[in-house]
Amino acid sequence: MNGPEISLSFAPALHLFLPAGRSGDHTRAVTDGAASLGHVVESLGVPLTEVGELQVDGEPVAPAHVPHAGESVTVGAVARPQTVPGAPLRFLLDVHLGTLARRMRLLGIDAAYTAKDPGDAALAARSAAERRVLLTRDRGLLHRRELWAGAYVYSDRPDDQLTDILGRFVPEAAPWTRCTACNGPLTDAGKDTVVERLHHGTRRTYGIFARCTECDRVYWRGAHHARLQALVERAQGTLAAARS
Repeated sequence: MNGPEISLSFAPALHLFLPAGRSGDHTRAVTDGAASLGHVVESLGVPLTEVGELQVDGEPVAPAHVPHAGESVTVGAVARPQTVPGAPLRFLLDVHLGTLARRMRLLGIDAAYTAKDPGDAALAARSAAERRVLLTRDRGLLHRRELWAGAYVYSDRPDDQLTDILGRFVPEAAPWTRCTACNGPLTDAGKDTVVERLHHGTRRTYGIFARCTECDRVYWRGAHHARLQALVERAQGTLAAARS
């Protein structure tokens, strides 16, 4: 680029996206005189999915604003809770977020995921086709133009990932209503309809069952139920706090 020079200040949450040697509090960029401010911000490594309000000399502007020489730009972090157009709120997770996907499904949140990596182009295209928020730790994926909506997952720890996503989007939760294996909806199943698929100990001990309407997997409140119930209760607390 060889044009107007501008000064940018980034919110602390965005500093991790900036390349080494760039100051988040005060960095200068030379533009080409035609590129939008959104393009300039992304060229510095910050995905627009993580950007909130943009201000030029203290006044809000749109990402389409074309910077002029000497402008001072403030780049805010995305507002929380974040409003996403359209309903219901649905998600798509990349191949590295399998544990997060299962925990979201446990809460009844529509979370599409496959353990086989379809590639960045296919993920972005599915996000657009199904109007799903793409969750990823791949910064480059969030720069793809065909992406409908996306969010960077800031932690590599599943507990923190779930807390982050729940606090950011505050999705409606309906625990125990979705298959953790395939994301399909669950329906109540009488014991007599699934008994042939159960081990003898399970037949004798449990009487309440659910079945996935898509993959036919059978669920019951087994030995891990207390641990999963504690996870659900923590998540409900996070959602309640985010709504208050």
